[in-house]
Amino acid sequence: FCKMKTAFQAAEQFVGKGDKIAGIERFGHGIIHDTYLVVLEHQAKQFILQRINIYIFKDPAAIMHNLRLVSEHVRSRIRIEGNWFDTEWQMLQVIPTRDGRDFFVDAKENFWRAIHFIRDAYPLERISSLAEAEEVGRAVGIFHRLTRDLKPELLRETLPGFHNIEQYLQHYDAVRGRMGSFRYADEFCRNFIAARRSWAPVLEKAREGKALRAQVVHGDPKINNIMIDSRSGKAVSIIDLDTMMPGLVHYDIGDCLRSCCNIMGEEAFDPGGVRFDLGRCKAVLTGYTTVARSFLTSRDFDFLFDAVRLIPFELGLRFYTDFLEGNRYFEVSRHSQNLDRARVQFKLVECIEQQEEAVKLLIEECRGI
Repeated sequence: FCKMKTAFQAAEQFVGKGDKIAGIERFGHGIIHDTYLVVLEHQAKQFILQRINIYIFKDPAAIMHNLRLVSEHVRSRIRIEGNWFDTEWQMLQVIPTRDGRDFFVDAKENFWRAIHFIRDAYPLERISSLAEAEEVGRAVGIFHRLTRDLKPELLRETLPGFHNIEQYLQHYDAVRGRMGSFRYADEFCRNFIAARRSWAPVLEKAREGKALRAQVVHGDPKINNIMIDSRSGKAVSIIDLDTMMPGLVHYDIGDCLRSCCNIMGEEAFDPGGVRFDLGRCKAVLTGYTTVARSFLTSRDFDFLFDAVRLIPFELGLRFYTDFLEGNRYFEVSRHSQNLDRARVQFKLVECIEQQEEAVKLLIEECRGI
């Protein structure tokens, strides 16, 4: 009740004169921010209200800076290039407060923002067809193409080192060191990490060696961040833009495939049933490369398999470390949930490794698109 009351008071800061709030409810399945759907009376208007998790995003103003910068750039690109992607692409737009700011800080230092609702669209909660998987890949490709000429150094790092696997490994080692007897250690996870840690920095080493170049990336292109048009079934937007920052497109492609191709989902109770689906992998890569082929280099393709394998490993490492640290980062409904999530991601990595030749063949097919 207290949370809803606080959210209602925050929502009022973004409502114009003459408008009244008809209702407010929790929205979506995010595990970082508190997200609400706000409905206004008489006008059938809706908007998204979010309380930013400032424990994780310590500089929320940087989030808003990036959102303004990228949104304005994308809208400018669309005006110049026209609509070449079959649907009316919608970029998130910030709603100002009554005093003209793009955020509100309440008496308890909670940081709030409001965003226009994406029209006539819904978030993709699960993949039910190969056509949907292809749309997910296409959406990520559209985002990369629309932002490819935006200088990445203009963006602020909202999560410094977000995809720096060496940093995550160092944090994991530090947590292990503090635990002494390692009471809650899981032998499978511990051995899995140990066996792959020397390989894991492969993309960052390629970046440092200038084999791969940084550009603007989304940072978290999982399936429920893809908005699908209710009538056409086409992707019309990509949301949850807080992790936009300079990075490698490989991180987005790998995360997209991790999210789409795990047919059991990351909340599966039985890691033994986890499978990386090759049909979905082909559909995602086809959708992506059809749009992005014009700016991908041969070296980009050379490192795609590493990206497919690395991102679930990285996420599994983060889940496991958070479990050991007492579930500080990812929200959980039970103590062992992050441990179970880690096992699922590591099983997904195993499945990808077992199908390495088949995945690499799909990548080569897409190289020629």
